[in-house]
Amino acid sequence: MSRPALCILIVLGLVAGPGLADGFLTPLGSIAADQRTHLIRVTAITMIAVAPVLIGVPWLLWRYRRGRKGPYRPHFEFSVPLEFVMWGVPTLIIIVLGYWLWKATIQLDPSDPRGPDPLQVQVVGLDWKWLFLYPREHVASVGTLVIPVDKPVQLQLTTDTVMQSFMVSALAGQIYAMPGMVTRLGMRADRTGTATGENTQFNGEGFADQKVQVAVLSPKDWQDWMDAARAGPVLDAQAYARLARRGNLADARKTLGIADGPLRLRLGDDGLFRHIVQRYHQGQGVSAAQQPGAPGYRPQGEGS
Repeated sequence: MSRPALCILIVLGLVAGPGLADGFLTPLGSIAADQRTHLIRVTAITMIAVAPVLIGVPWLLWRYRRGRKGPYRPHFEFSVPLEFVMWGVPTLIIIVLGYWLWKATIQLDPSDPRGPDPLQVQVVGLDWKWLFLYPREHVASVGTLVIPVDKPVQLQLTTDTVMQSFMVSALAGQIYAMPGMVTRLGMRADRTGTATGENTQFNGEGFADQKVQVAVLSPKDWQDWMDAARAGPVLDAQAYARLARRGNLADARKTLGIADGPLRLRLGDDGLFRHIVQRYHQGQGVSAAQQPGAPGYRPQGEGS
């Protein structure tokens, strides 16, 4: 291999390496694997139209300009075979791509729980952190999503601030979350491992820090994690009001009094998610003092 080609490969590896190691190109579940297959198919069929341009333009420049070997036909006007290729091939590509897109849209429906009896996880987007509630297990976590391997999972998402966008590319696609609304995202991990999730909708100065650490554990390890969470601080309405204030995970640690380790809690109010959503369905506007994303937010019981 030549030295320039080796340098190009090294640069591409340094740039793309972190993304390839934690994305749908190295999937933890079937959804991301299907997305990878879809990307490869689309790229391959698109190259049918792109490759001739990349190869033909330099060849034409050399043959008719540099090499001066091409025939000169000043009266050439029309060619049936050439017109068929120019219009027929792109049309066929569009038809095939449209069929694949239609099929993938149905197959990868985000609301599909990916199996019977899914694990229910309620997700609340805040500035600038994600809160995960496990109502059946009576636990919660901040900034960490923990799921068991080979278990269908359905996320129910909302926000208590501006619109946000949740994505864990190694497990599932992107979906929006909005205050007063609930969207659903199904996923299922086929192997244990870790991944990173993020908010892809800009929402202020702490946007870059709003990451999610996703851990796919064995059933035993997942149960041990849940048991440990039940020994943590209680998350009730009062604790949530303080946690919901603008701030990153470091601020959340100070609020919860957890110096190190995962931010896991015992869920003291199983209806917390419902209360958060219903606050925006009272038939009147929510004041700034009651909106965690607003500069004037004041948790109940705190003075100005």
